[in-house]
Amino acid sequence: MDLKKMFGYENKNVVITGAASGMSKSACELLLELGANVYAIDINPISLPVKKAIVADLGKKEEIERVVLELPEKIDAIFLCHAIAGYKGKELEVQLVNFFGQKYMTQLLLPRISDRGSVSFISSVGGMGFEQCYKTCLEVIDINDWDEAVKWYQAHPDIIANSYVFAKQCMNSYVTSKCMSKEFIDRKIRVNCICPGYTLTGLSDDFNKSSSPTGDALEGKEMIENMFIKGWNGFAAQPKDMGYPLVVMGSDICSYMSGQVIYIDYGLTSNWKHNGLLN
Repeated sequence: MDLKKMFGYENKNVVITGAASGMSKSACELLLELGANVYAIDINPISLPVKKAIVADLGKKEEIERVVLELPEKIDAIFLCHAIAGYKGKELEVQLVNFFGQKYMTQLLLPRISDRGSVSFISSVGGMGFEQCYKTCLEVIDINDWDEAVKWYQAHPDIIANSYVFAKQCMNSYVTSKCMSKEFIDRKIRVNCICPGYTLTGLSDDFNKSSSPTGDALEGKEMIENMFIKGWNGFAAQPKDMGYPLVVMGSDICSYMSGQVIYIDYGLTSNWKHNGLLN
């Protein structure tokens, strides 16, 4: 059995963001191993031997539009993996980087994606409970114009106050709402996301600081570990624990999977639900 043929990436054009580090870098390494022509984008330099590496700030409309012009006319799969931590005072920036910019880029690239291609995102367990704010998330999802989205965010400071969480709730809502929308289903383009649990990456220090009320990294680390690790005598994931399943999800192996929000957290959120900690 030829594994490269099973995955279906060999000699295919694949776009991946956030590929300079972390989960996305692990995914990118696997895509290269599977023979994909990888077009990688990050705000930081990319060290992997990809087909084309592009440095860009994907929280800015003009940068996204520039990147799109540098990508091939035919794309078989896209992976949108970039994100920033939710610091106070950066609520709008977090929305644009972590959700709307990714939606906007998908919107621009969708006509180029092959029939039966795939769109895959990295969301987060931070987006759990998205069902309760689904209608609010749809208000953002239904906006196509960048400036109109900025106006919406500015008009709803209370909603975006918990910036990281709301962005990821919008991501989860996007996946579930778009899987059978005309632009996806007519061409059988699949859309899914993974929701990683506690994972050690180059952004861990930023997330530790943003989790602490005082911005103290050690305090934030302790708070995160108390929530995600200590309750089950567990351990933190490594980037490949998320990057590899992401690649599988976007591959031909999962050719009948769409609209799925998949929690990769060693069963932690399932345990919370079982014990009545989540609705």
